[in-house]
Amino acid sequence: MSSYMDTKIEFIKGVGPVKAKLLNDELRIQTIEDLVNHIPFRYEDRSQFQTIDQISHVHDQVQIKGIIDKLSIVGSARKQRLTATFRDSTGRIELVWFKGVNWIKGKLKTGVPYLVYGKPTLFQTKYSISHPEIEVITPSNESGKKSLTPVYATTEKLKKRYLDSKAIQKIMHAVIQNTRFQPVETLDPKILQSMGLVDLKTALSEIHFPKDQLAIERSLSRLKFDELFFIQLKIFQEKSDQKEIHKGIIFQKSHLVHDFYSHHIPFELTDSQKQVIKEIYTDLQSGYQMNRLLQGDVGSGKTITAFVCMLIAIGSGFQTTIMAPTEILAIQHYQGLSEYCDQLGLSIRLITGSTKKSARREYLEELQSGSLNILVGTHALIENDVQFNRLGLAVIDEQHRFGVAQRAKLWQKNKHVYPHVLVMTATPIPRTLAMTLYGDLEVSTILELPKGRKPIKTSHLTDSSRLKLFGFIQSQIDLGRQVYIVYPLIEESSAFDYKDLMDGYESISRAFPKIPLSILHGRMKSKDKDFEMDRFVKGETKIMVATTVIEVGVNVPNASVMVIENSERFGLSQLHQLRGRVGRGADQSFCILMTGKKISKEARERIKCMVSTTDGFEIAEKDLELRGPGDLMGTQQSGLLDLKVADLTTDGELLKRARALAEQIIEEDPELKSLDHQLIARNLKKGQIASLKWSAIS
Repeated sequence: MSSYMDTKIEFIKGVGPVKAKLLNDELRIQTIEDLVNHIPFRYEDRSQFQTIDQISHVHDQVQIKGIIDKLSIVGSARKQRLTATFRDSTGRIELVWFKGVNWIKGKLKTGVPYLVYGKPTLFQTKYSISHPEIEVITPSNESGKKSLTPVYATTEKLKKRYLDSKAIQKIMHAVIQNTRFQPVETLDPKILQSMGLVDLKTALSEIHFPKDQLAIERSLSRLKFDELFFIQLKIFQEKSDQKEIHKGIIFQKSHLVHDFYSHHIPFELTDSQKQVIKEIYTDLQSGYQMNRLLQGDVGSGKTITAFVCMLIAIGSGFQTTIMAPTEILAIQHYQGLSEYCDQLGLSIRLITGSTKKSARREYLEELQSGSLNILVGTHALIENDVQFNRLGLAVIDEQHRFGVAQRAKLWQKNKHVYPHVLVMTATPIPRTLAMTLYGDLEVSTILELPKGRKPIKTSHLTDSSRLKLFGFIQSQIDLGRQVYIVYPLIEESSAFDYKDLMDGYESISRAFPKIPLSILHGRMKSKDKDFEMDRFVKGETKIMVATTVIEVGVNVPNASVMVIENSERFGLSQLHQLRGRVGRGADQSFCILMTGKKISKEARERIKCMVSTTDGFEIAEKDLELRGPGDLMGTQQSGLLDLKVADLTTDGELLKRARALAEQIIEEDPELKSLDHQLIARNLKKGQIASLKWSAIS
C-alpha cells in the first residue's frame, strides 16, 4: 500500500487535528484511503444557470448570478437569522441563513457579483433560498462547471464546524490532484480486461470528479465489483477450507427408499422434489460433510423430501433428527412422519419442553443405544443429555428462527464425525441474498407445488366491507370449510391503533353466535395451545382466532380461508407465510387482507404485491426491494451485508459475474499462491471482510 494512502487526514492542507478528529468521530475517516472511499451519494449538474424570474416549483435546485443589495440580521439570540436581498436583471430573491449568522455576514459584501446555488422554497407568493452555497464569480466559474458536482454525506455536527459537502469536496480535490495519489491496484490487468473494468485510480478519480454520467457508471461498476468479488472470494475460500477439514460420512443406496417409493408414498413426487433428492444424495455420497439449504414455498413438500433423505441415512445404519422452532410444528412433523415410520418398521420419538421426565428418560436410552431411528423435537434436542449413538443427518426446519449457538450445538452431537446437515426454510430467499448470506451453503430449491393444488385467491378489503366479509365466511362454513382470522397483537397497544385480539374474538363471537370458535396466542400455556389447536384440527371448531403463532407449519387441509386483520402492519414475508396456512387441500382457498382506508404508500405496495401473485420468490424479491437486505431475515446481525457501494436490490447481474470469477479462481488456486493472484491475495488479507461460518454452524 502506498504510504500516501495511509497518511492521516490531519496532514492534508486545510484539515488539521481538530477537523480530523471530527471526521473520524462522525464518518470514521482516519486516513486518505478512508477519505477517497467516502463516495458521493449524488451529483449535481451545475452547467446551467437560471434567472430569478425563471424560478418555479419545477426546480429542485437553482443556480443564479447576481449581486447582494442589502444584508440584515433579523431577530435576537437563538432566533436570529441573516437575510440578503439578492438581485439580477430580472428580479429579486431573499437568501436566508439561520446558523453561523455573524460569520457569514462578515464574509459577504454588497455590490459584489456572486454565484448562488440552492433549493428554492415558496412562501406565500415569494421564493427564498435557505442556506445557499455562495461564492464570488471568477473567470473559472462564470460559465458554470463543465463536470458534475459531487454531493457528500455529512452530519449536523460537521456542518456546524463548516465541514459540509462543499468542504469535503475541496479536501477530496486536494487529495485526488496530488501527484502522490496512487492507490494500489487490487485486481490483475487480465481480470480488468476480461471484465471490462477500469483501473482503481481511474475509478476513484472519476467517482469523485466525473466528467459525465458515463464516467460515474464505469467507476461505480468497478468499485461495486471489488466489493462483491472479495466477499464472494472469502465465501468460496472458506467453503474450500471446510471441505478439507470436515470429511463426511458416505451413505449407500437404501432399500428403505425403494420400499417407500414402491408401497407407501400416497402421491407422486414433483419433478422439483426428485431433483432436490438427487442433489442431496450426491452430497451424501461425496465423502464431504453436507451443508445444504433447502428452500421451497409454503406447501411445496419440503418435509417429505427431507424424510426420503433421512431414509438414505437410516438405510446406512445411522440415526437422524429433525429440529423445529415451535412445539406445534414439532408435533406436526412427528405426527406426519409417524404413519410412514410405522409402515416401514422404523422407530420415531418426539422430545419437547413438555415431554414427561419418564418418557424423556426412556427415549434418551433408546437414542444412546442406537435403537431409535428418528428423533423429532424443538430446541430441547440441543440439551446436553440428548446423546446420539450414531447421528448421520440433522434436519433443521425454519433454520433462521434458531440462534447460531443453538444450531452449532446440534451440529456437534456426534463424537467422532460431523453429521450431514440439511437446513430448510419456507421463507423464500431472494437470489442475491442467497448468493451472499448463504453463499457457503449449497442451495436446493423446490419450485413446484404438489399436483392438484389450486392457487390461493387473495383480495384486499377495507373495514367498510366487514359485513361482506362475514357473509363470505358464513358461506364457506356452510360448505364445511374452516377459517383463520389473524390479529397482530394480544393486548391493546398504546403505540399503534391495532385491533386487539380479545376484542376481535368478542366481535367474531357476536357475528357468529352459533359457530364454535378456537383462540390461540403466544401467552397461552402449551397444553392450552395444544387443546385449542387439536379442536380446530379435528373440525370441532370452525373459526380459529389467533395471533401469528400459527404463521409457521400448522397444517389443516380443511381450512380454506385466511383473514388477516390490520394487514398493513405485517411485512410481505409474514403475510405470505400466513397465507400459506390455507390452500393445503383440494378445495379453492382464499386469503383476505383487511386494512383501514388510510394506509401508507409502502403498505399499499405490499398489499398490491400479495394480491397480484402467490409466487413466494417473486414476493421475496419485492420484499428485498422495499426493505433492503439489512432488514431481511436478521441479516443486519451478520455484518456481511454492510455494503458501502453495491446494492443487492439492483446489482444482481454484477454479483453473478463476481461470484463466477471468485468460484473459478478458488477452484484453480484455493490458496491464491499463483503469481496471477498475488494482488487479490494481498487485498483479501488486508480487507476487513466478515468471516462467513454459516456452513460450520448450520
